[in-house]
Amino acid sequence: MGGTRNTNMVSVKQLRPSLPRILARIDRRFERFIVTRRGQPVAVMLSVDDYEALLETLDILADPKARVGIRRGEADIRRGKTHPWKEIKASIGRV
Repeated sequence: MGGTRNTNMVSVKQLRPSLPRILARIDRRFERFIVTRRGQPVAVMLSVDDYEALLETLDILADPKARVGIRRGEADIRRGKTHPWKEIKASIGRV
C-alpha cells in the first residue's frame, strides 16, 4: 500500500444506484471516493485495508519517540548513512 492514488468524486445522487459497482472498485482496486452533497465533500469511502493502514500511520505519528526515529532516519538518508539491502536482510535472518 501507500503512494499517491487518484481519488474519485461521487455525489450522493450518483452513489445510490452505483453503490455495488463502487464498492467493487474499492475492494478490488483500492480506489477511494469522496462523496459530495450539493457539491460539498461529506464523506470518504475507502477499503478496510486503507483505513487500517491510515489508523496505524496515525498511531505511529502520535508517538513522539517514533517521530524522532523517523526524523533521524530521514537525516541519515540525506547524509548517505544507509546500509545495503543484502546486509539488512542478512542481519534480520540472524535475529
